Amino acid sequence: MKKGCKFGTHRVIEPVGSLPQGALKISNDMEIMSNEVLINVQTLNIDSASFTQIKEACNKDEKKMAEMIESIVAERGKMQNPVTGSGGMLIGTIEKIGPDFPDKNLKVGDKIATLVSLSLTPLKIEKIKKINISNDQVDVDAKAILFESGIYAVLPNDIPEKLALAALDVAGAPAQVEKLVKEGDTVCIIGGGGKSGILCCYQAMKNVGKTGKVIVFEYSEANAQRIRDLGLAHVVLVGDATKPVEIYNKINEITNGELCDVVINNVNVPGTEMSSILITKDDGVVYFFSMATSFTKAALGAEGVGKDVTMIVGNGYTKGHANLTLEIIRESKAIRELFEKLYV
Repeated sequence: MKKGCKFGTHRVIEPVGSLPQGALKISNDMEIMSNEVLINVQTLNIDSASFTQIKEACNKDEKKMAEMIESIVAERGKMQNPVTGSGGMLIGTIEKIGPDFPDKNLKVGDKIATLVSLSLTPLKIEKIKKINISNDQVDVDAKAILFESGIYAVLPNDIPEKLALAALDVAGAPAQVEKLVKEGDTVCIIGGGGKSGILCCYQAMKNVGKTGKVIVFEYSEANAQRIRDLGLAHVVLVGDATKPVEIYNKINEITNGELCDVVINNVNVPGTEMSSILITKDDGVVYFFSMATSFTKAALGAEGVGKDVTMIVGNGYTKGHANLTLEIIRESKAIRELFEKLYV
């Protein structure tokens, strides 16, 4: 049994020399290398930006959506939306472990959630069994490969599998909030009523304490009401985040011209970069968790309006992110009940 590159470059077909995430095509041959793991895949959790794009392109026709997903995987060897560039993650059962895979605690039969993107994960779909149009999840008969460098979490016994999958898919967002938000900060979460937004709101409310303020800006009135009902923000606004001056005027008024110390962008549509930047005070921080973000627009746009802000790419990984996110589910009965309705 041969040993592959720990980062998976041995599976790159085009262009040779690139890493699997950046590659146009990778090998999804399910014969594992000695430092790889074979996973029997149960469910894909497609990245929100990607799922939204597929859903809109197919007019919410589930058969067409399935065909598009199968076509992408057949062409690329992985689930990487060619429009958004993003992937998602999966849950499945360990079928085979190469003898050189470094984690000796992992066992055949363990149920895991991969914490690396589907945009770099070799995937072979035998059958799409069900597409859940409301929660971005796709039940499949499929196989996948985890590289030596790939991170994952063994699914906990006290949280339903699909709930854990949904939460872990966005685990990087609340974990980054935990790192970025301090007591007394004014925080705005754009797209706060979705899955990642709710988790971010919970963590932000926890971090800002009694002297801080959490503001949510939502496009959907239903999602806005959800945040109000859960008590996860001090102020909830409804509007269109693709209209930067509109959101700026509202936030400017609420904060008495002070604007926000930290802005978290969780939306799944393009065109919200400047809204995030305008409402951030100089020397503040914008965290673009959204994979719909154009970092060219963000960088040049900030320059264009003379904003000195720190902009953070939405890295889906930070140390301890899985445990922190699962703890939110354990701590908040209301969030757990909501997520069980949506994802289980």
